Amino acid sequence: MQNLKAKLSQLRNKIKPISLGQFNLLIALWLGIILNIGFYEKVNELTPYQGFKAGLFITATICIVIAFYNLVMQLFAWKWTAKVFAIILIVIGGFSSYFVNSLGIIITSDQVQNMMQTDIKEVNDLLSPQLLTWMSGAIVLPVFAILLVRLKDEAALKMLLKKAVYSFASLAIIGGLLFSFYVDFAAIFREHRDLKGMISPQNAIASTTSYFHKKAPKKNLPLLTYGDDAHLVEKIGSLNTPKLMVLVVGETARAESFLLNGYSKNTNPKLSKQDIINFSQVSSCGTATAVSVPCMFSGMPRDAYDEELASHREGLLDIAQRAGYKVTWIDNNSGCKGACDRVEEFEIPKELKQKWCDNSGECLDGILVDSLKLYLGKIPDKDKAPRLIVLHQMGSHGPAYFKRSTDEFKNFKPTCDTNAIQGCSQEALINSYDNTILYTDHVLSELIDTLKQDTKYQTGFWYLSDHGESTGEKGLYLHGAPYAIAPSQQTHVPMLMWFSPQWKQSISHELDCLNQRKNQQFSQDNLFPSMLSLLGINTKVLDSKLNMFNQCNAKTRA
Repeated sequence: MQNLKAKLSQLRNKIKPISLGQFNLLIALWLGIILNIGFYEKVNELTPYQGFKAGLFITATICIVIAFYNLVMQLFAWKWTAKVFAIILIVIGGFSSYFVNSLGIIITSDQVQNMMQTDIKEVNDLLSPQLLTWMSGAIVLPVFAILLVRLKDEAALKMLLKKAVYSFASLAIIGGLLFSFYVDFAAIFREHRDLKGMISPQNAIASTTSYFHKKAPKKNLPLLTYGDDAHLVEKIGSLNTPKLMVLVVGETARAESFLLNGYSKNTNPKLSKQDIINFSQVSSCGTATAVSVPCMFSGMPRDAYDEELASHREGLLDIAQRAGYKVTWIDNNSGCKGACDRVEEFEIPKELKQKWCDNSGECLDGILVDSLKLYLGKIPDKDKAPRLIVLHQMGSHGPAYFKRSTDEFKNFKPTCDTNAIQGCSQEALINSYDNTILYTDHVLSELIDTLKQDTKYQTGFWYLSDHGESTGEKGLYLHGAPYAIAPSQQTHVPMLMWFSPQWKQSISHELDCLNQRKNQQFSQDNLFPSMLSLLGINTKVLDSKLNMFNQCNAKTRA
């Protein structure tokens, strides 16, 4: 250790000292050029120019970003803070630039929220040799260089004068180039406001600030009751057998990868043989679990969704419980994001975890089938309470798609057997993703078969994915893109229903009508009122306009 310190000290002494202004400029060059290649590639795609003019525009863009970071360094990096400040920016920028440059992810406050609500299993899925290689080059090497470099001793007045010159020069470059290319920049950023989420490290800093300002959970907010008038409505001629509804919240499944929605591969060999109603045009509330799950249970439509209000107001599960349903949440994901805070959560027993989970604690969705069977088997014969059971899938959660299915269901080959998905061929990546859909098809069909065997209840089944997924289309991977610019792969989600003969008999006219409307536009907004209607629950907060059964009921009454 002493020899290493001595050698490092010798190496440091051999390096010629540089001025603070030079140091700040070098950091600005690193931040502005090396960490933002993906941003410049995107700008190049959006510019209307070709050839020399395109090169000139990209050069101007690079100079503006460098000048911006140089100005930031002049303002905040002084001799006694320069190295610490530079290291902080490089560490933050190194991480954010990996996801931007390698996966096409735009860093927003929603992405920060995803990070805050993730668990260790999801973090492990992101670790890869490619990430470590990137971190070595984008963080470790420049930090090592910063620690080695020596800064010149300068008189305070001289240092201030240089800072003023550098700052003025940076402002002049920014102002001059923005003025020269104002029309082009205005056109691009007016239509693509979220482009700033690709500029590292300001994207991570600004988005984190925005998250804590707007999205961070507020403590000690009072719980607001909602739907306090909820009650069960017995229809004339209805059966006395209690209802049992299983709602499966899917994870990262996109509608375009379902055979049921016209996909060319047979990803739904089992569901296609079930007597289901498949809805082909359904959109999500968000592009990430942290947004979509609370939203779909909140009773608020996407265009009026208030995240803070949803965090401390009762939702769908509370209302169903108040009306008399026994509500249970069974989770194979990273939690319910507040949607199940006041209802029963089924604790999956150790023996099932040993059967379905790996050493890291990640479990295949087959555990949900066994958990449902165990749960149903423990219901006392004398218990006549209606039940709503929510199953939260691991589904197709990336980037480790190869972990989401068993060998039996890896029918599409070649596959991408790594979490460094950006290094796989498009064919292999999509095959691995499609195998997750194939396994989901098996799990959902098994759940339906389980409900078929239950004669104690009228059984129903509703599957709805939280959001979709990008697998390299237009350079985008995973999910979480800002909704305004998110591709259909992230917002177009699968949804389907199944009902037992007893339940179908009681709502036969509505189901016939719904079958005729299955290719119309629906969204996660429809879940709240339509589920309450299915469960026979009435409340003044039920929005009839979003109730999928409302039009059918109107036709029946007519």
